[in-house]
Amino acid sequence: MLAFLGLLTILLLLVLIISKILSPVVALVAVPVTTALLGGFGWEISAFITDGLTTIAPTAVMFVFAILFFGIMTDAGTFEPVIGRLLRAAGNDPARITVVTALLAMLVHLDGSGAVTFLITVPAMLPLYDALGMRRTTLATVVALGAGTMNILPWGGPTIRAATALEVPVTELFNPILLPVLVGLASVLVIAWWLGRREGNRLADELPATSVPLPGTGAPPPDYRRPGRLWFNGLLILVAVGLLITAVLPPHVVFIGAFVIGLTVNYPRPADQRERIDAHAKAALLMASILFAAGCFTGILKSSGMIAAMADAAVDLLPVAIGERLPVLTGLVSMPACLLFDPDSFYFGILPLLSSTATEFGVDGLEVGRAAIMGQMTTGFPVSPLTGSTYLLVGLTGVDLGDHQRRTIPLAFLVTLIILFVAILIGAVSI
Repeated sequence: MLAFLGLLTILLLLVLIISKILSPVVALVAVPVTTALLGGFGWEISAFITDGLTTIAPTAVMFVFAILFFGIMTDAGTFEPVIGRLLRAAGNDPARITVVTALLAMLVHLDGSGAVTFLITVPAMLPLYDALGMRRTTLATVVALGAGTMNILPWGGPTIRAATALEVPVTELFNPILLPVLVGLASVLVIAWWLGRREGNRLADELPATSVPLPGTGAPPPDYRRPGRLWFNGLLILVAVGLLITAVLPPHVVFIGAFVIGLTVNYPRPADQRERIDAHAKAALLMASILFAAGCFTGILKSSGMIAAMADAAVDLLPVAIGERLPVLTGLVSMPACLLFDPDSFYFGILPLLSSTATEFGVDGLEVGRAAIMGQMTTGFPVSPLTGSTYLLVGLTGVDLGDHQRRTIPLAFLVTLIILFVAILIGAVSI
């Protein structure tokens, strides 16, 4: 009975979210509460929810303050000098231009927002591509690969969701695949260089002899910039990321401290502080509400025994050869699955079941989570028809969605395979 109710809960969640009948926040709370009531649970549901919220609270706090921190660093113009140097380094060489495009997308995506990345990177690079006659589809592909791979970072939406669904600290999920992710980022630069070389060969007889004026950087208004705090802000970012990766302090403590220090140093006036917080609060609170709703969802499914019952049923149905290789299989399908599942339905509906099933077969369930974030709404989010950022990217570049998907999906899948292969080599994912 519990296994059936658990499966019903997941299916209802998928249908309601993908079809947009309910918002993710509403569905993540209403669906498990309803099925738990059908299962005969009463007042104990409140305890299930409380358990889930208690588990998710540190992760949600980390995400909120990470968004605020990187938003303030961007407002202060911390990344402007790097962006300017990258644009000057691009010159008129298509191969250098595509590599710079990838680097710029990676840098801007430090805040974890695909929309912000596309709104800054595409307008900065598009005039250069058009002036040289480079294809806009190449721009869209390179930006997608850079932003998508960077989305695996610990404060990225998919990684946060995976850690939330599995109820583990985000560093425990991410740190073992740090090296594979770095290799994946390096592979994006190699792919960008290769795409640039192809553009260069195509335009060999058409490149202008004169230099092309550099486009703007999409920088924040001058009132918000703090050029005198550049070195301090850069050091603060490095220290925060270093503390996060080394796990010296809990992630939520790191970003709370970094946010308070960064806000106070750059905007000491209370009025300016309120204005900067308001500018980024919408994105932070929207995701936080989804995470807390997910805490309700996972709390009910786990505390009620639905997840365990579904895992037991899956063990009876799945061949041992498949069950023991769930992490690798998850990694292989994670990127293509972006075309079928939005991040909330996959990470909060599918991933806990896959992880619990793997555990029943004697495999570390965290490996399934690590494999999932190698492609599911990371490398694959800028090509998914289920994310608004994809339409923003194709709209800004002026390319057809189908053309963008045909050119980008194979390369995004390649990057996922590279990350997965390296993870297998170092033992972060078993085979």
